[in-house]
Amino acid sequence: MSDRRDLELVLESGTPLIVIETTDETRVLELLREIAVSRSASSYRPLFRWSITDGIQRLDLELEAQRHNAEPEEALRHIRATSKPGVFALLDFHPFLKEPVHIRLLKDIALAADTAKITLLLIGHRLEIPQELTGFTSRFALRLPDASDRRAIVERCADDYLSETGRRVKVDPAALELLIQNLSGLTTADTERLARNAIRDDGAVTASDLPAVMKAKYQLLNRGGVLSFEYDTTRLAELAGFRNLKQWLTQRTWAFRPNPPAGLESPKGILLLGVQGCGKSLAAKATAGAFGVPLLRLDFGSLYNKFHGETERNLRESLQTAEVLSPCVLWLDEIEKGLATGNDDSGTARRVLGGLLTWMAERRAQVFMVATANEVSELPPELIRKGRFDEIFFVDLPPPQSRAEILTIHLRKRGLAPERMNLAQLVALTDGFSGAEIEQGIVSSLYAAHALGQQPDDSHVAHELRKTRPLSVIMAERVAALREWAVGRTVPAE
Repeated sequence: MSDRRDLELVLESGTPLIVIETTDETRVLELLREIAVSRSASSYRPLFRWSITDGIQRLDLELEAQRHNAEPEEALRHIRATSKPGVFALLDFHPFLKEPVHIRLLKDIALAADTAKITLLLIGHRLEIPQELTGFTSRFALRLPDASDRRAIVERCADDYLSETGRRVKVDPAALELLIQNLSGLTTADTERLARNAIRDDGAVTASDLPAVMKAKYQLLNRGGVLSFEYDTTRLAELAGFRNLKQWLTQRTWAFRPNPPAGLESPKGILLLGVQGCGKSLAAKATAGAFGVPLLRLDFGSLYNKFHGETERNLRESLQTAEVLSPCVLWLDEIEKGLATGNDDSGTARRVLGGLLTWMAERRAQVFMVATANEVSELPPELIRKGRFDEIFFVDLPPPQSRAEILTIHLRKRGLAPERMNLAQLVALTDGFSGAEIEQGIVSSLYAAHALGQQPDDSHVAHELRKTRPLSVIMAERVAALREWAVGRTVPAE
């Protein structure tokens, strides 16, 4: 069934207030106009729109707007006083739904709607209906374009480009299929806008268009700012160590390729536990790089809101956004900080946990979750029970071979040649160091050499490493307890 027919049925139901949450206002008004002009004379109802800028204006006929009815209260009083049937689309009315006089006027109109044959449509990006009006209200949602609709939109944009420029769009068939897939979850207007931008950029549809499309799509969907789009992912080859994790991920890259093998389920996600600074965040970025999909980071600090129910709503909308952006990797960094409960929590963390677990159990979209945690004691047992994640990996302090790789990576990143240094000595000096501590030692050596007016070499690096007291020494008891807990309960990432 089409959007037009669905909306027509809602209008015919007699519900006095219809709520439509959408950013595609133009499409809703087009549907309403099509429905209005197609009605027979016996069932015809005039169509009006109201906005704070133009007042009330007839849409099914070209008539001037009634600007004297621009104020919300005056517009509602005018509608309440009218004796003729009509359909009124109130645009962006949400700021005025908290005023008692507006609520009463809306209720008066709703109570008389059966007699007056009046329907009000509240159209906006987000609408919270007062309790007094919920009994008179139904909701309508526009369908998002499916794959065939998106293909038709891209083809229409290509035809428009041909008409305007006289040149045909060059199309890479594989890139076209990925573009159609990546445009999923957007409104018709946004789909057309992104498809048009991809084509007009260079008169072609190629793989180079896809990153810009995904970036623009994320910006359109993440209006709440809780999710962040991580543009800088990395490759598995740039991740030192993590041999077991790399093998595990490599075996599952098929799931994110076109036409994956039938009969095998998409992987759900992994939990990375371990010592701070040992590369869990980098591993999350490398996971997205290995799968070749976008990386989204859920910030629990931004998720929480002081107003009741807003935190849960933020989580719900963030997870919905991740599903729309699928296939993707969703990174929940330091997840224990967002799920820790306390006496002053008022149950928010428990409700957040419940919402997250429900989504994990019911999700169907290709969203691979990477959760990272430092404090296993603060993780709720419901989260780490078998089946929540495909695997739980423990990220330990790097062994000698991995430390050599870490030293090599960070030395080369800063223009230093590892082959000219006593790498064996540096590996020995970094026993018990995390990857972050090794990197900081190299950074400090550059500052020290610069202050002395000398060219940095392995002596400067060794001097700074000897001065460093790693976390495994400062908090030896906690690190030892964490490592002891992980034995037999997790899979070593190394």
